[in-house]
Amino acid sequence: MDAAMVVDLGRQALWATVLISAPLLAVALIVGLLIGIIQAATSINEMTLSFIPKLILMGLSLLLFGNWMLGALVDFTRGIFQRIPALFT
Repeated sequence: MDAAMVVDLGRQALWATVLISAPLLAVALIVGLLIGIIQAATSINEMTLSFIPKLILMGLSLLLFGNWMLGALVDFTRGIFQRIPALFT
């Protein structure tokens, strides 16, 4: 295993991490932004007000995107295992 393979594997791992975490992070960002705008407009500064909607919508997005996220993770892991024989040749 040379340095180029290690760098490529690290790049693929980081890209897989970005792809897998993007839907949940986007939902949390959008919900947090909307709740923040509503709190600023109504002058309600309750910290727990943003927690419950984020929790509910992130759970729903996990149900919606979970199958795709798991599939992407399995594909990445399968690709790593398929590269193992090339390390010994």
